[in-house]
Amino acid sequence: MPATKTVTFDVPGAVITYDVHEPAEPSAARPLFVVGSPMGAAGFTTLVSHFPDRTVVTYDPPGMERSTVTGTGPYPDPMTRSAALHTIAEAVGLGPYDFFGSSGGAVDGLAWVQQFPDDLALAVLHEPPLPAVLPDRDVLVAAMDDILHTYEAHGFGAGMAKFLALVMAQGELPADYLDQPAPDPGQFGLPAEDDGKRGDPLLDINMRTIPRWEPAFDAVRAAATRIVPAYGEDSAETMAARGARGLAEELDVAPAVMPGDHGAFMAGEYGQVGKPDEFAASLRALLT
Repeated sequence: MPATKTVTFDVPGAVITYDVHEPAEPSAARPLFVVGSPMGAAGFTTLVSHFPDRTVVTYDPPGMERSTVTGTGPYPDPMTRSAALHTIAEAVGLGPYDFFGSSGGAVDGLAWVQQFPDDLALAVLHEPPLPAVLPDRDVLVAAMDDILHTYEAHGFGAGMAKFLALVMAQGELPADYLDQPAPDPGQFGLPAEDDGKRGDPLLDINMRTIPRWEPAFDAVRAAATRIVPAYGEDSAETMAARGARGLAEELDVAPAVMPGDHGAFMAGEYGQVGKPDEFAASLRALLT
């Protein structure tokens, strides 16, 4: 059976936990990083199981599950998270690597290519929520700022309801998007009351760090890494799917269309069920 090694180490601003899933038999296939943000390693359990022939590295981003934010260094943004991934890659010592990043993990993968262009041979960037490549970027940034401010003022339910409304919206956001009434948390099964807790890795960390991040596209283009922006065939005109297509246009590459939607790789993780077998087969084809 494949063996898993779990390691915890300090980086500036965080204590990070990562896992190295080793193949049952020696393999000539490139090792693979599988990364989300804020989703941690547990969200990729099914996807990892489809790659028993590779060394697969997963981790919990700062503030998620086993990894903590210490407050003694830079705030965990795409650049600091990708620097942590570089540190993990050096510690594992099997590079260059293939990379699959989904959602905020795709944004972090782009930052990784930008900062450490020799680490990754191939990067599949699945549905990055990247306002910088979209024509309605100003409205998106304002909407994501509003989610953060709502969370800070009214708590998880109110903030998450606005987040879900944003990520479910189809097409470019109109200029008056923020003039619409706030969504009712109850329609998403969320609590209306504020429990007083803060520090949610999605509503606090990602809404604070991703919206205004500007990739250095000249550095990305100069890297040897082959970048494949990807989106789900069922994601239609959602922001993250549009982000993949916008990134592909920026880099002048063809995007890949994968089965399912934003969480298609899951088979019950966090209560979400997608098309995990089809998704894993599609990813394997992209990696080979």
